[in-house]
Amino acid sequence: MSSTPSTATPVGGTLPIEAPLAVTPGSATWDAQCDVLVVGYGAAGAAAAIVAREGGCKVTIAERFEGGGASAKSGGVVYAGGGTRQQKAAGYEDTPEQMFRYLRLESGGSVSDDTLRRFCNDSVALIEWLESVGCNFDSSAPPPKTSYPKDGIYLYYSGNEGVPEYAAESRPAPRGHRTRGSWLSGKAMYEFLKARVQALGVQTLTQGAVRRLITDARSGAVLGAEVWQLEPGSPAALQHQKLMRRAENVHNIAPGWADQLRAKALALEQSAARPLRVRATRGVVLSTGGFIFNRELVQEQAPKYVQTMRLGATGCDGSGLRLGQSVGGVAARLDKVSAWRFINPPVAWPKAIVVNRQGQRFCNEQVYGAKLGVEMCEDHGGKAWIILDQRQRWAAIKEALFGGLWFFQSVPALFLMLGAPRAKTPEQLAEKMGMPPAALRATTDQYNAGVASQRDALGKSENMLEPLDQGPYYALDISADNKRFPCPAITLGGLRVDETTGGVLNAEGAAIPGLYAAGRAAVGIASNRYVSGLSLADCLWSGRRAGAQAAANVG
Repeated sequence: MSSTPSTATPVGGTLPIEAPLAVTPGSATWDAQCDVLVVGYGAAGAAAAIVAREGGCKVTIAERFEGGGASAKSGGVVYAGGGTRQQKAAGYEDTPEQMFRYLRLESGGSVSDDTLRRFCNDSVALIEWLESVGCNFDSSAPPPKTSYPKDGIYLYYSGNEGVPEYAAESRPAPRGHRTRGSWLSGKAMYEFLKARVQALGVQTLTQGAVRRLITDARSGAVLGAEVWQLEPGSPAALQHQKLMRRAENVHNIAPGWADQLRAKALALEQSAARPLRVRATRGVVLSTGGFIFNRELVQEQAPKYVQTMRLGATGCDGSGLRLGQSVGGVAARLDKVSAWRFINPPVAWPKAIVVNRQGQRFCNEQVYGAKLGVEMCEDHGGKAWIILDQRQRWAAIKEALFGGLWFFQSVPALFLMLGAPRAKTPEQLAEKMGMPPAALRATTDQYNAGVASQRDALGKSENMLEPLDQGPYYALDISADNKRFPCPAITLGGLRVDETTGGVLNAEGAAIPGLYAAGRAAVGIASNRYVSGLSLADCLWSGRRAGAQAAANVG
């Protein structure tokens, strides 16, 4: 936990944040005025802007880039339940209470039970609201258990619902509602939200970065913000746009080059942008995302995850977090990171075993990939291997080649399997891998005994148990630092907020007047452990909450 701004020197595209500007309200001069200023234009920001505008407010959005952020690059999955139309059409009975029981296991006290219940009770209405702006979640196939479903499948099991230890507490139901759209549906969802924002006439200051907040010198209330914007259509703005589009496009394959492009774009912002002081009479909403792209802050708060791949967009640099801290906001759960080590598909992989450097199993292979990834990073130095036998390997290769998987699922899987070390026995494989031979043999024997008795030591479902007994054996390196099989990660912590209003809290637990936070800039439903769609659902839900509360704030 941290309550003060990081003093690390920004690198790459990390936005420098300045100390707040304290003014006397009666004598301050402003360049523009609105009721609600939204900082950051992803899903949370768009939701806040829509609700505030529909509430009768004049709304302005300040967006450092072009909009979309991590939301537009996501799979467009919203974790929702309690009896949505899509669940009923697929023949699944779900209730807010069952959803609450499951999410209580995942949320780990990141929010109060009352807040979690409100989130679950509001879930059906959230999907209906998204449908009202154009989103379509209807599916044409049975819900599978997978990291990300094939085209045509838009309702699926996106978490640990079917894992025995979770199913014992809550009746399993598919709650991953994926937006119909492109191969990664987040862009489709964002375009619907953006269209609604535009239809409502919300002013958007693109290429406008908020570097500091403006406060009342007497009370400390947040009055507005200083937006540093590149002149629209200017050579600097066009060059900045070109650099950032290229950086986002090449990030996954050449992150170092992308960082160089981001540094050039930041230099343009610092040399060519001009300040615009915006008065927000009812409040400022911080919705700039997490901080996974701020590697200094990750090293400081969550060093076990520095080796992971940054997932999201350049704006996920903690700027909203640091803006909130600059006026006394307190952060929490900054050590909480979601590392994604998905091993399904291919479906043969979780039927095998995952071991650490000591040749020992440490996690039920059936669980959702973020649970596996976090345990790997938190407790095992980010190191792990899947141990397959020949039968499982060939089944996985067949699925990767002919199973209709997405390229980001099939291609890394093939590369991993085709280049994997192999040996005739577990002991020989362990020697190649630098593991204790006796330990890997004991692990394999124990697993096979569990398969025979249909009682797995780590609680794997019977239908996921398959003997590991047909050599040769293969070791697939799924460690967090394996560049050929990246382990993506997002941060989950943020500013502490009032769970009823979204108001940013100070060290005394009081809300800072005029300041709200939403999405990954704030502590929320997803701030303990992630399952697919939970962060996006939380962004939309908390964004709507902050927008409504800011709109209702009449000073």
